[in-house]
Amino acid sequence: MKIGKYEIGGANPTFVIAEIGINHNGNVDLAKELIAAAKKAGCDAVKFQKRTVEVVYTPEELAMPRENPFGPTNGDLKRGLELSMEAYEEIDRFCRERDILWFASPWDEGSVDFLERFNVLVHKIAAASLTDAGLLKKIKATGKPVVLSTGMSEMNEIDAAVKLLDKGNLILMHCVSQYPAKAENINLRAMNTLADRYGTLVGYSGHELDTVLSAVAVGMGARVIERHFTLDRDMWGSDHKASIIPVEMETLVKNIRLVEQALGSPEIRRLPVEVPVMEKLRRVNSL
Repeated sequence: MKIGKYEIGGANPTFVIAEIGINHNGNVDLAKELIAAAKKAGCDAVKFQKRTVEVVYTPEELAMPRENPFGPTNGDLKRGLELSMEAYEEIDRFCRERDILWFASPWDEGSVDFLERFNVLVHKIAAASLTDAGLLKKIKATGKPVVLSTGMSEMNEIDAAVKLLDKGNLILMHCVSQYPAKAENINLRAMNTLADRYGTLVGYSGHELDTVLSAVAVGMGARVIERHFTLDRDMWGSDHKASIIPVEMETLVKNIRLVEQALGSPEIRRLPVEVPVMEKLRRVNSL
């Protein structure tokens, strides 16, 4: 599968996504800081979340009291966290200038149309949207590659979602919807189940607070890694505390590239670098 200039799968490098999500806190300048930090850390793409607030949330949800920097209600918060068309135009220019891809998780069909205006190269389906048949059909109709997170889902739900999408254009992301996720709940072997059952490329979308397990996922076959990303876990907002910071993302990318090198070839043979050691240490060869 190809996403822009990136070939996904096979012996190609793992595609690394910094999930900015709503960690921009509604501020385009903070979004650009996060993009620059992700690029510096070695990420291939950044991802946002896009919602039409009045479609995704009921009037009752929006009217609920919730003190936040934008006002006293949940609706004030949700609207404040949505970046405008002008903000995304600025983000689009900023990413092009820095040679890093951007895309988003659209949470409703109107948001797919919004993103298509930027001709994004891939769409992400959030775990919360896996059972939204209308949204899945809308995204499939774009013909773009699809990254689908499987968190909080049963196998029959994943079966139904995959049937609505094009398996040849699909990457299934193992995901545990716990924020932050604990190691004993992560179940990385589930990636093997997804690959065997559906025959698709697989990846891992992690919410844990370390960088080791995502590198392990690469060793187990993940071709895409996605991690929530922030400049500071102490910033206000619901997702920051389940995100990794720039120095951690840089470590993660380095470890992923190290794992890729170490995976090497399945062939067993004497390596040229072993010959001098063999000549020095192997006393007898009587086979």
